[in-house]
Amino acid sequence: MIELPVVPAVSQPVRKPDWLRVKLPTGKEYAHVRSLVDTHKLHTICESGNCPNMGECWGAGTATFMILGNICTRSCSFCAVATGRPLAVDVDEPNRVATSVKLMQVKHCVITSVDRDDLKDGGSIIWAETINAIRRESPDTTLETLLPDFKGNWDNLARVLETRPEVVSHNLETVRRLTKEVRIQAKYDRSLEALKHISEAGLRTKSGIMLGLGETEEDVLEAMDDLLAAGVHILTLGQYLQPTRNHHPVIDWIHPDQFARYKQFGLDKGFRYVESGPLVRSSYHAEKHLFEM
Repeated sequence: MIELPVVPAVSQPVRKPDWLRVKLPTGKEYAHVRSLVDTHKLHTICESGNCPNMGECWGAGTATFMILGNICTRSCSFCAVATGRPLAVDVDEPNRVATSVKLMQVKHCVITSVDRDDLKDGGSIIWAETINAIRRESPDTTLETLLPDFKGNWDNLARVLETRPEVVSHNLETVRRLTKEVRIQAKYDRSLEALKHISEAGLRTKSGIMLGLGETEEDVLEAMDDLLAAGVHILTLGQYLQPTRNHHPVIDWIHPDQFARYKQFGLDKGFRYVESGPLVRSSYHAEKHLFEM
């Protein structure tokens, strides 16, 4: 495992503001999803990413599945997913995910993955097989895929795009000025290029940015312009939350009123849909990004 540098506690605001309070996971539907995830040995970004909306989403009978294991080959300073040497690819994973989607009767399914830079195909074969397996088992289920950048190997990206998911997402995560600090092994322009390939394939294209990492309003507006130039249709903006003291500190707590300003800026600039708020994550209310455009 790669150990990230320890961030002094003094660099992080101590108390979260009241608008970041979330409900604890409870209820019959939450318990049902919890059982399915455990029984079929599935990984969800809801758990691995410490998502604050897990209780709400699982309570509604939905979850974002994370394929290709739960160990990432990258060590981004914002991310709660474990970093290290991944296990071998589980060739049965596509069938297990498809079975669970069918059992859960999911209408709109979100799939994401860790980065698998250790694999020649970047994991794209398992990605394509998972999507195709879900299509076979649940032909009425629509799909959103939150993809890695495949290190700029666009043939691997194309392999996934050929399955034609209804929504394809790749997160920019932060503004240009902070990318080297926040996304250590990623590149701002490479992410924009990935998004351009997705859009040029004629697919509904989506991206997300975390706020509170030290960006300025000017930085955010610049990123919006860059995303629009890359052909992005849907934008999500949410508050960054520090997973542990070893991760990048929260520099600012962004007020809901500022999130509302950013939403209006985005719509005025030309995004077709903007989800903006402190608790927004890339797959939050994902079904709206398909049906309310």
